[in-house]
Amino acid sequence: MSNLLQRFIDQMEDSTTPKETDSSNNFFNFLSSDLTELILARLPVRSIIRCSVVCKLWHSIVTAPLFSASAAAPPWFFLYGQNNIFVKNNQAFAFDPDSNEWIKLPTTLFPVSISQESSFIGSGVISSEFSSNSNQNNRYEQNLTLPKIIVVGGVRFIGGLVDIEDNLAVEIYNPTLDSWDLCPPLPADFRSGNSSQSLSSAFLRSKFYVFGIHSCFISSFDLNNRVWSEVQTLRPPGVITSFLISCRNQLMLAGLCNNPHGPSFNLWRIDELTMEFSEVAIMPPDMLNCLFDSDEDDRFASLKCVGVGKYIFVFNEEHRRNYPACVCEISSDSKQCSWRRIPDLPEPVNRFHKVISFCSTISLRWILDGEVA
Repeated sequence: MSNLLQRFIDQMEDSTTPKETDSSNNFFNFLSSDLTELILARLPVRSIIRCSVVCKLWHSIVTAPLFSASAAAPPWFFLYGQNNIFVKNNQAFAFDPDSNEWIKLPTTLFPVSISQESSFIGSGVISSEFSSNSNQNNRYEQNLTLPKIIVVGGVRFIGGLVDIEDNLAVEIYNPTLDSWDLCPPLPADFRSGNSSQSLSSAFLRSKFYVFGIHSCFISSFDLNNRVWSEVQTLRPPGVITSFLISCRNQLMLAGLCNNPHGPSFNLWRIDELTMEFSEVAIMPPDMLNCLFDSDEDDRFASLKCVGVGKYIFVFNEEHRRNYPACVCEISSDSKQCSWRRIPDLPEPVNRFHKVISFCSTISLRWILDGEVA
C-alpha cells in the first residue's frame, strides 16, 4: 500500500495525467475505482486536493460525499498572530502533520477582532467544539453538522489593547441557530486568582474539562445536566505548569517538570473517573532545549501545548525564536509516542502581541466546496 501511495504522489507532483501517459505502462488504468478511492483516502489533505485536478475519474472520486466523510484527515495545528496596533501585521499559519509542512493562511479568513467561535488558547478565553449528533454510524451526516462550541471566559476588548473578563462565565454557542446560551459559571476555586489565560480545556464523552495550568485544579462540566463537578487537584510530582488534552479518546496531561537532573516535559494518561495518572512518555531533552535559547529561570513561561486526536503540539510563543515547535504522535494503543521537530514557520514572520493556538480537524468537503487548493 505504501508503494502505491508513493506512485500516486509521484504522478501528482509530475503533473502528469493518466491520459498523458502510455497506457501500457500506466498501472492506474488497471486499478478498480474502489482501490483508487482507498489509496486516495490515505493521502494528506493537500495531496488529495491536488489529485482532484489530475483527471476526471479522480475528481469524481474525491468530490463524492461519501469520500469526504471517509477520508480521515488528522488534526492540524494552527497559529494566529495578533498585532494590537497594526492589523495588517496579523498572520495565520496551519501545520499539516501528514505532509509535515506549514501553510500560510490568508488573514481574511479571520475577523479583525477574534470572536469566541473557535477552539484556542492564549487569547483570554478557552473553548472547545462538540457535536450534539448522537448518530455515530452516519459519518457523512456528522460531517455536515456544525459543532456547538463551549466558551469559558467572555472577553471584551477596549481599543484592542485591554482584556476585561466577565468573571469567567460559561457560554455555549449554537452555530446553526447563531445563538448563545449562558451556563453556570466556573466553580469558585477557578474564579479566585485565576485568569482564563491560565486555563486549559479538553472535551471527552459529553464532559467539558477545565484545568488550571498553574493551580492544577480540575473540574468537568456535564453538558447533559449542565452542572460542574467537584473541584479536584491533579498535580504529578515536580510539575511546574501543565496542560489538559483529550487524545486517543482519553484524557492526557502534558507538563513541564522540575527534576533533580534538570527540567523535562512529560506526558501522563489520566483516569477520568479516579483522576489517577500514569506516565506515558518524556520529550527527548535535546528537543526540549531546542525550544529555548537561554538559561533564565522564567524561560519556560512561554511554553504552550495543545492537542487533539493522536497529536500533541508543544511550542514556544516567544517571537525571538520564531515560535519553535515539536509534535508528539501517540500510537493507537497509547503505549508508544514518537517525537519530532516541526519545520520553521515560513518567512517573513511578524511580531505579535498575542499568539492564539489551537488544533482542529479539517473538513475536506468544506475545502473542496470553497475551491481552496
